[in-house]
Amino acid sequence: MKKNGWDIPYEKQDVSDELLDPYQQFPLLAQVLSLHPEIQTAQDAERLFFREVGPWYSGFKMKDMAKAVARIRQAIEKKETVAVYGDYDVDGITATCIVTDYLRSRGIKCIPYIPTRDDEGYGLNCGAMEKLHKEENVSLVITVDCGITAVEEALFARAAGIDLIITDHHECGLNGIPDALAVIDCKQTGNQYNNPDLAGVGIALKLVCCCDDDWWPVFNRYVDLAAVGTIADVMPLTGENRFIVRRGLNSLKDSPRVGFQAIMSRSPERNSEHAPRIRDEYDFSKINASVIGYNLAPKLNAAGRMKNATIAAHMLLAATREEADRYAAELVQLNQERQAEEEKIWIESSALVKAEMLTDHAPLILHSDTWHPGVIGIAASRLADHYSVPTIMIHFDGDRGKGSCRSFGGFNLFEALSECREHLLSFGGHALAAGLNIRRDKLEDFSSALREYYLSHKPTVFSGVKCDLLITSPSLLSIENVRSLDLLEPYGNANQKPIMCITRVLLRDEKTVGSKKKHLKMSVNFCGQDFDCIFYNHTAQTLGIRKGDFLDLAFTPQLNDYFSSASPQIQLQLCAVRKHVPHELCSLILNGNRNVFHAVPLQCIPSAELHSSDFKKVWKVINQESFRLPGSADAILRIVPRGMSAEMFCVCLMVFLNAGLLQSENGTIFGAYVPKEYHSIDLKSSPIMQELYKNKV
Repeated sequence: MKKNGWDIPYEKQDVSDELLDPYQQFPLLAQVLSLHPEIQTAQDAERLFFREVGPWYSGFKMKDMAKAVARIRQAIEKKETVAVYGDYDVDGITATCIVTDYLRSRGIKCIPYIPTRDDEGYGLNCGAMEKLHKEENVSLVITVDCGITAVEEALFARAAGIDLIITDHHECGLNGIPDALAVIDCKQTGNQYNNPDLAGVGIALKLVCCCDDDWWPVFNRYVDLAAVGTIADVMPLTGENRFIVRRGLNSLKDSPRVGFQAIMSRSPERNSEHAPRIRDEYDFSKINASVIGYNLAPKLNAAGRMKNATIAAHMLLAATREEADRYAAELVQLNQERQAEEEKIWIESSALVKAEMLTDHAPLILHSDTWHPGVIGIAASRLADHYSVPTIMIHFDGDRGKGSCRSFGGFNLFEALSECREHLLSFGGHALAAGLNIRRDKLEDFSSALREYYLSHKPTVFSGVKCDLLITSPSLLSIENVRSLDLLEPYGNANQKPIMCITRVLLRDEKTVGSKKKHLKMSVNFCGQDFDCIFYNHTAQTLGIRKGDFLDLAFTPQLNDYFSSASPQIQLQLCAVRKHVPHELCSLILNGNRNVFHAVPLQCIPSAELHSSDFKKVWKVINQESFRLPGSADAILRIVPRGMSAEMFCVCLMVFLNAGLLQSENGTIFGAYVPKEYHSIDLKSSPIMQELYKNKV
């Protein structure tokens, strides 16, 4: 879908000396840091981004943590059999592994239990607890990443003589808190914990650390799992979450557990041009949040989406590489099936979207009896991003449907579903992602109610391309500068990679690449320097561009060391492409905004040499009897001489105006004319020309 517009920061961003001084060698890093509202000095940057230790808060600040720890210690002492009941996503899988492995390390029998999505659905169910109690003699069930809405299931457990500890991070249900032995959820009333944004796996990590007097070795043993779950569940990577993820990434780099080694060695790595290939061993020195989010997490998720998440849990709990390899091979196969199913659903659901559905940008609600229920959440995310509206996709089986909901623009889905609950059988989740159950005959009423709620609570969203930083010199995209941005890792929710922009670059070459020929590789020239670009899932034809066009690019820079880490190259991973649009910058120039001269592309700065052909071309246009420049920027841009850039034409006009070679009654360029008497000037001494060349040094 074409975006509605581009927001490019043409005005120069000042970087304070207090911030710039420590990063003189890395001006790109300094500019990125200056974009953060809380950073004015290097000390501010250290506090927010570069601190290696903490914050780490005591888990005993969580409501009911002391009760839960006491009961778990009792189970350890009495050698009870415990079940860990988890969710089937990556957050739930990793949380299940943490608590299971910890309890086993303390010498008791612990059974990990993750329900199947198709047969059992999300969360606790009474049948599973009864089976665990009767067949396995389970006396204590600990939930991870689920259970906060399990009011009826908690009553069943109490009646059956099963002690229940609930750990969750989802929003609390409208029917109150379950009557369990302990309920740990930072979103419940009365909680005093400092971080309400922990993932389910983060709370699981807190639980096992609190169970052990020497918590630091426990933390280090499981922080890699906590990092993977936190990233996969798209939790904000700030504060304590950032600390967990940074420590976890370091743990993965230093000593990855055999389960991660097995699955990542089977992870095809793609570069801009070549088909995926599988390496014998994965280089964990390159692991980061993006690799986890886009490579590792989907493979772990595939188990729960297509079959049974217990496969992924067994792989992560494996004691030997041989055992882990068996599960990893199955996961890769399931992920390939998931990808095929996802593409099928994407094509079918896209065909259901009609133009009239998008007129008021209300949420999309699509349904089918054939879509795979484990994959509709991914398709909902793609549709929400593609059409810039919240999206709900529902799989119906007879009269009942299960839906996956994804937000857009910060719209609070959980609150919206709460307001529409009379039309639903059940629902749960977060502000940005949720699930629901609904009867088929209630679909129309629910759709109307949600649409009405959304239109009265519609978020203010810029649906175009929001660029954080305009790059005006290729020197900023050096290997050293781009590598310096790694200091800001881990990137993710609440710490997104900055979107950069370059304008009026020449498209030198383009071709489609990848095993399915659906990705676009381009070579562009920016101020005399060539750069390779990659734009996934796009082609030149669909973008309407071709060799020789001038383009504007929105991108994130990256080091492409696919073939050899000894000779990395800068590659621009594109977020958006358009044919060059000069109008906005030219309007700012013509309106006398001196703070945008740095944004004028180098090739658009006129030569200040005597008898410059650039200035002569412009003079020929305006030095006509009774000629007056039009009264608007749009009209002025319509008289740009053939073969000259609009930016250069506007700069020349402003130099003439500043030198007195153009006059106007109101002092602006609009309506200006050439006076009958004028004098020759030294263009090199023009303040505008000096400013332009100063910015390009």
